Amino acid sequence: MSTQARARLTEWFAQNGWQPADFQHTAWDAYGRGESGLIHSATGSGKSLAAWGGALIEGLDEAAAGGRRPAGFRVLWITPLRALAGDTVQNLATAAAGVGLDWRVEKRTGDTRSSTRTRQRQRPPEALVTTPESLSLLLSYRDAGRQFEDLQAVIVDEWHELIGTKRGVQLELCLARLRQLSPGLRTWGLSATLGNLDEARDCLLGQETTAGRLIEGPAARPIDIRTLEPGTNERFPWAGHLGTRLIDGVIAELEGPGSCLLFTNTRSQAELWFESLVRARPDWIEGLGLHHGSIDRSLRDRIEAGLAAGTFRCVVATASLDLGVDFAPVDRVIQVGSPKGVARLAQRAGRSGHQPGRRSTVLCVPTNALEMVEIAAARRAWAAGEVEARRPLRDSLDVLAQHLVTLAAGDGFDADALYAEVRGTHAFAGLEPAAWQWTLDFVTHGGPVLAAYPDFQRVVRDTEGRHRIAGRSQASRHRMSIGTITSDAAIAVRYQGGGHIGTIEESFIARLRPGDVFLFAGRSLALVRVRDLTAYVRRASARRQAVPRWQGGRLPLSTALADHVLALLADAAEGRFEAPETAAIRPLLSVQAEWSALPRPGTLLIERTRSREGKHVFIYPFAGRLAHEGLATLCAWRLGQHTPATFSLSVNDYGFELMGRDIPHLDAPGWQALFDDRDLIDDLMSAMNASELARRQFRDIARVAGLVFQGYPGKGKSARQLQASSGLMFDTIDRYDPDNRLLDQARREVLDSTLEVERLRTTLQQMADAELLIHTTDRFTPLAFPLWAERLRNRLTTQNWQDRVARMVAQLEKAAGQP
Repeated sequence: MSTQARARLTEWFAQNGWQPADFQHTAWDAYGRGESGLIHSATGSGKSLAAWGGALIEGLDEAAAGGRRPAGFRVLWITPLRALAGDTVQNLATAAAGVGLDWRVEKRTGDTRSSTRTRQRQRPPEALVTTPESLSLLLSYRDAGRQFEDLQAVIVDEWHELIGTKRGVQLELCLARLRQLSPGLRTWGLSATLGNLDEARDCLLGQETTAGRLIEGPAARPIDIRTLEPGTNERFPWAGHLGTRLIDGVIAELEGPGSCLLFTNTRSQAELWFESLVRARPDWIEGLGLHHGSIDRSLRDRIEAGLAAGTFRCVVATASLDLGVDFAPVDRVIQVGSPKGVARLAQRAGRSGHQPGRRSTVLCVPTNALEMVEIAAARRAWAAGEVEARRPLRDSLDVLAQHLVTLAAGDGFDADALYAEVRGTHAFAGLEPAAWQWTLDFVTHGGPVLAAYPDFQRVVRDTEGRHRIAGRSQASRHRMSIGTITSDAAIAVRYQGGGHIGTIEESFIARLRPGDVFLFAGRSLALVRVRDLTAYVRRASARRQAVPRWQGGRLPLSTALADHVLALLADAAEGRFEAPETAAIRPLLSVQAEWSALPRPGTLLIERTRSREGKHVFIYPFAGRLAHEGLATLCAWRLGQHTPATFSLSVNDYGFELMGRDIPHLDAPGWQALFDDRDLIDDLMSAMNASELARRQFRDIARVAGLVFQGYPGKGKSARQLQASSGLMFDTIDRYDPDNRLLDQARREVLDSTLEVERLRTTLQQMADAELLIHTTDRFTPLAFPLWAERLRNRLTTQNWQDRVARMVAQLEKAAGQP
């Protein structure tokens, strides 16, 4: 790299009032030497320019030399979300123009018009911002080799959001192909708030890159984490309360100058908080916005543009604005509810002060009293530098099958060469020849059950021994299915008179009847009818509304956060209330200690009590909601082996409840025997409807692998139809092809993802070794109350549930002696 080109980039930095950081210089040097690696640095510290700067310097050098201008892409910038693409294009183009480089920087996502896609293939821009799905689509065309032969670098933004997902596996496979098409290709990942850096780097670079760099930027900036404390002490929280009772404190925070991002964990919360803010301050209506992934893209674009221009006082958002978008005007961040993870809170807090040298701040708004402990735990964990790891996936054969058809639709592939290429990825480094041959057979004739059906003979071997797509119709169907890795069972929401509003999960709409009113995109809407995967609606003025539930709302408490929660409760048990949050709820914790005990590391609290419903057992492993679902079912099944009984179950992040008419009274050895981790998998399979869980999991696997076609545009299948098709497929294959590897994958994913079986096993071992604190209580304790309320909520309407919970609150407050 020439000194002159570097000086030009440094000059552009100075024109913007910046100075290149040491880690940026290090990244530029490494790029110039042809190296690959991972750049890990705090949000807003300049990661993007650390990666992009090397490409700019090299581009300036080549322009000065006057050599041949490559005909294909030079740099690919991979973004995990389409929402980030527009902002990224603008930032990259601004930097290129600033140093005097006449590069075209464009985007290609699912929102890009077909005419633009065709032009980009005919005359590729120098830099293309795209998603893993769109990159896979580009590789499915016959001219992929020509388009990528001059590719110099791939930069993967927000790599921590892709690792550990099937989209990440898809990208690993695409990167392996690009390295074959363009030898010497450099790959750089950008990441923040990630615990397993070496593993993340190796996963990105694959097995062929032996000396990948790990470049770390400045230490994570301190984050000011404040908590909005309720005006009156709320002793007895319950699950599901959305925290809008603290809206007065939030409004007081928004009264200050500047703009704010108010993050919620779920889209339902976002809808309710937006509506509450509008009702509380209708004079702010022009300065309030709502942003989440189910809202129409054009509406989100308007919100993002207004936020960037500083015209919004507050935008209520979900994870749709977590990543990558540089909104310099944002002065404050508010987090509603527990962040559930250290990395998530740090990522969101980083949206404020998102510039080098500025400090990030976040105001956390607890939705119940116990969430105050989680907020204090997050502060402790961040100060200690503890951030969650993201573990990569391995051997996802459904993604591999899709990739094989993608390459067959493009330039085709040689099976032996591709096997070596695939094994060069981290995801398939251990892929055995038998598994490879099975996948190859699967895409060529569908396996022994489906061999008679032409639709499943997607890939053929030509006379030269090369595998190619069977025909144009197969290629067309496959390209429409490439994005199904991220597809949800969603239907469009449109006004009766026209106008697209967004998408909602079909399971929610299926519960509504015509005329029912629900809250969506900040509006009261009445359902008119559902037809052709579209819910037609009209404006409504009714006050009582249903709120859509999206599946992303089941965020489990991370292990790192749970450990610090237990440590804080142990401090409280010893009379230490150093965190302001635990001091604020000291009366509640004191009641818990008086009526039962406070959990602490190395112990397991078990509470028994009676009510008019029956006998209750509450157990608190603090292992997160998903692990507790498996634990509750396992314990109920094992108890049922002693005495046949029927149990009702309830779980949250802290523990689980077993409720029945007759629960065996176990002593400490009896409980420890119940927590034995031997025969865990067999007992889980017996305790749960494992076949049904695997069948549901198989729907997504079948869709990705190409067994189920979602339908042509405008004629798509509903989620119910897809489930029926894939369920029939599952039963047929299970009966006639029991060795089908996709069935094994479905069962493995149920254990790994749905039940978090490894965390469950570790938790069982800890429970068996723990000191048991077994208490019989006269009434529900503050820890037990949310579990009781959660179970109750699943049986009653919202109004009845609120009334019942309010009555129980009054009874428990009276027993605690609180006025």
